[in-house]
Amino acid sequence: MIPDQVPGRLWAVVPAAGRGTRFGSELPKQYLDVAGRPLIAHTLDVLLSHASVSGVMVVLAEDDKHWRDADVLADKPVMTCIGGAERADSVLAGLNALPESVRADAFVLVHDAARPNLSHADLDRLLDVGMSDPVGAILAAPVRDTLKFAGDDGGIDRTEPREHLWRAFTPQLFRRMQLSRALDAARAAGVAITDESMAMERQGLRPLLIEGSEDNFKVTTPADLARFEYVLSHRHR
Repeated sequence: MIPDQVPGRLWAVVPAAGRGTRFGSELPKQYLDVAGRPLIAHTLDVLLSHASVSGVMVVLAEDDKHWRDADVLADKPVMTCIGGAERADSVLAGLNALPESVRADAFVLVHDAARPNLSHADLDRLLDVGMSDPVGAILAAPVRDTLKFAGDDGGIDRTEPREHLWRAFTPQLFRRMQLSRALDAARAAGVAITDESMAMERQGLRPLLIEGSEDNFKVTTPADLARFEYVLSHRHR
C-alpha cells in the first residue's frame, strides 16, 4: 500500500441513479428484492464490510423514492447525493460530494450498484496493486470466447482476435482529483464515457488490469438476478 493512503480512509462512490431499462422492470433494478433486501443493500454490505473502506457515497436520481427503504445496515458512513443523466455525471457528482477529509490525491473506489457479488479477495488484490501505481487499476477478466463482428444484415463479417482483450468490471480505483478532471474533460468534449477507466485513458493514462473473478457479475437481466439469488441461497450452507 502506498504510504500516503491511510488504511481505513478509503471511500467508495456507488452510482445508483440509473433506471435499469434493459432489465425490463418498472422498479429500478438496484431496488429489486433479493432474499428480502434490495439488491443495492447487498452491494453496499460487501463494500462496507471491508476493513479498508471507511464510507460510501451513493449517487441517486433526483426523483428517487426508494432509497429510504434500502435497508442498509452499516456502522460506517453512508452518504447520498443527486446524480445526473449519465453515469459519468453521477460519478462526478459523487466525487464532488465526498467529505472534505477525502484528499484530492486520495484513491477512491467506484463500484456498480448492481454488482453485488464482489469478493473481498478481489478487492484486496485491486487495492494492493492499484494503490502502488501512480494512476490506479480496475478489476477485469480476459475475454475467453471467440468474438464475431456482425454486419448490418446480421451476418458475420469476420472473427475478431481476442488476444489482449479484457472485460472491464468494477470496482475501479483512481485518485479523486485525477478522475474528476478526466470526467470533466470528457464531458466538455462531448464524449460518452462508459466506465471511469475510459475517462482516464483519454488523458493518456494507462490504468492497470487486475484479473478478478467471473463471479463479480453485474445484474443486467432477470437471469442475472436469479443467479445471484442462487449464490446467496448457497453461501451459508
